Amino acid sequence: MPRLQSQTQKMDQLFAHSLDSLLAEYPESHQQRLRTYWDRFSQSLQETEMLLVWQAEFVRLLLRVWYASELVADYCIQQPSAFLGLKISGDMHRTYTPEEYAQIVSAPLAKVENDTELMSVLRQLRLREMVRIAWRDLLGWSDIDENLRDLSLLAEACIAESLLVIQRINEPKWGRPFTDDGQLVNAVVLGMGKLGARELNFSSDVDLIYTFEAPGETRDGEMSIDNHLYFEKIFKQLTSTLDTMTEEGFVFRVDTRLRPFGESGALVVSFAAFEDYYESYGRDWERYAFIKARVVAGCVQTGERLLMKLRPFVYRRYLDYSAFESLRQMKQLISSEVTRKGMQDNIKLGAGGIREIEFIGQMFQLIRGGRAWEYRCQQIRPILRLLQRDGYLHEEAVTELISGYEFLRKTEHRLQMWRDQQTHQLPVQPQAQEILATTMGFGDWEKFISELQSIRQKVQHHFENIVLMPGGPRAVPSEQSQFTHLWNSIDGVDNQTLINEDSVR
Repeated sequence: MPRLQSQTQKMDQLFAHSLDSLLAEYPESHQQRLRTYWDRFSQSLQETEMLLVWQAEFVRLLLRVWYASELVADYCIQQPSAFLGLKISGDMHRTYTPEEYAQIVSAPLAKVENDTELMSVLRQLRLREMVRIAWRDLLGWSDIDENLRDLSLLAEACIAESLLVIQRINEPKWGRPFTDDGQLVNAVVLGMGKLGARELNFSSDVDLIYTFEAPGETRDGEMSIDNHLYFEKIFKQLTSTLDTMTEEGFVFRVDTRLRPFGESGALVVSFAAFEDYYESYGRDWERYAFIKARVVAGCVQTGERLLMKLRPFVYRRYLDYSAFESLRQMKQLISSEVTRKGMQDNIKLGAGGIREIEFIGQMFQLIRGGRAWEYRCQQIRPILRLLQRDGYLHEEAVTELISGYEFLRKTEHRLQMWRDQQTHQLPVQPQAQEILATTMGFGDWEKFISELQSIRQKVQHHFENIVLMPGGPRAVPSEQSQFTHLWNSIDGVDNQTLINEDSVR
């Protein structure tokens, strides 16, 4: 026993020296934080588990990720066995296919029997996957395309599989929904914004619209209820399952305000009511929103038929410049509001931000999409390349817009990976600035800001040349209000959140 203790002590001394060397690679202002992380992490491990991490190269990776993400550090400290399970699984070294993501989510949900279990399993699974995605991104093992895809697939799988489980656990009570002539009625969930485009950011809301096929009643349960009431109950439970903050966190924040009639409208509508709304009341800002609409849960084939019926509303057969003018005027008003409220440092909504790049592409989609099917793509970068191919944008403009988009999205992810917070605001604290600059590949904050400003100036220049025209903004106040919400929150950030948003860290 004394000999074993002596060997352990020697290993401890050797590792302590190695840890000091690894910490010396970081600025002094961050070394104590990283050492504290390590002390808390190592104290939470069993002796056998320590053997899995007592490797200088792995500790080097740990420190690199912890330096940039308190989220990952907390996960390692609070759930060390889960983290080591993730390490051993090999999942840190790979991405998933859509089918694999569905299986990863559905497998642990198969035995779930109630709401409480469902909420717990989903939150544990979501946190594991967010740590995996952050780990790969911060170590340079994945690119922006993989990150956007994986985050979107994770959200899509959580929504789709949760809906199935909620319907299953409620079947004994309410049965299943049928039409009057005995046809089973399907639910359809539409993903809007970045979820619809599979371009979800690291800490994003999911914008959802809930629909169902047809009226009728449920059958084969303890009680029969109207289909509308049934789906209202099901979708309220789905929203709560995903959105509610518990001790284990949340799954995804859910925003349903893009539904017909917005917050004043019913949470869920039948296909007939859905079609009637857009035929009778649909406005230009809603056409803009539906460019990215995609079925993310429920019956995909049924949902795609619904979107096909909506296509003439979104994409007109003629060259539709009227929508361009209407939305351009609204954007001018919003730009003035952003400046007035001091959100210039917001990399999404401010001048030269992510939203302006998306706006350029989507304006052309509304104009050209009725005649050219390839303009109905939900992702922004393929649209920009189409605009170059067809002679609407110069090669230089497209190159700068795409590279700017990728830089801004990467910055967005770095901001949000720190604490899994929904922020687009640049940090003001020196240590936070240092972390962001370093993880973006710059030696200091000044160099990072210089590059960021250069990119945003180019984006703003192209945006103003392409979209904004001389003349004052004009728009119907109610229309402007709805489009302002769309501009600010099509992927979940409402105006008040932005105004009150704390600087990162």
